[in-house]
Amino acid sequence: MKASKNPIHAVSRWIRRQPPKMKVFLAVLSVIAALVFLKMVVEDNDNLFVAAETVHALGTCVLIYKLSKEKTCAGLSLKSQELTALFLAVRLYCSFVMEYDIHTLLDSATLGTTLWVIYMIRFNLRSSYMSDKDNFGIYYVVIPCAVLSMFIHPSTSHHWFNRICWAFCVYLEAISVLPQLRVMQNIEIVEPFTAHYVFALGVARFLSCAHWVIQVFDTQGRLLTALGYGLWPFMVLLSEIVQTFILADFCYYYVKSLIGGQLVVRLPSGVV
Repeated sequence: MKASKNPIHAVSRWIRRQPPKMKVFLAVLSVIAALVFLKMVVEDNDNLFVAAETVHALGTCVLIYKLSKEKTCAGLSLKSQELTALFLAVRLYCSFVMEYDIHTLLDSATLGTTLWVIYMIRFNLRSSYMSDKDNFGIYYVVIPCAVLSMFIHPSTSHHWFNRICWAFCVYLEAISVLPQLRVMQNIEIVEPFTAHYVFALGVARFLSCAHWVIQVFDTQGRLLTALGYGLWPFMVLLSEIVQTFILADFCYYYVKSLIGGQLVVRLPSGVV
């Protein structure tokens, strides 16, 4: 009787009973359906990128609310916030020297709120910071991105240093959330505000990825030529796809917990 009255729970239970291959198929089908829907309802594809940056900024505002209300930074990764601030700062530099538009303003707002979160974790709420759980070595992220950007970067007419910076922030953004995912894997139970923030990142990354994928289809591949030659166009698309799928598992468990009426997200070991 309850199942018939709540079709969402019935669908959720049906999905959980499916074998892994069927779940992968359903996930791919859902992504394709979402892309088709966005292509139909969004006239200007650039609005998807603006929406992605807006959602990211809103997610950071959720963190600020958590820090201000609960007076604790438990469950948050300082390293992820520092990586986020780093790629935003580099992207802002590229935006100022290459082009100045609405993205510059949104990135400035997000960088400002991210720096405030870093300050709160480092100083005001240091006692609640789980440094033992935040054990992902950021040099495993920054150094490979820096080296890769030196060899694979845009072939535009801009100065070579600016082109390397552009590539570096693209690569770093794709994997900057890894320390936060490691923290959540270590504690296995994610409280609501942190879960909302990470889910917002997942939505933002999907919208950004959708922007590039739809653009490629709309221009029949000409966008890739406009980005340059060599491996750079492929790496841009790969970075967008990677940063989306990195958060896919968490977003699944987030929605699952939300449908089940749970206030926290429980992650099985090995998800991240």
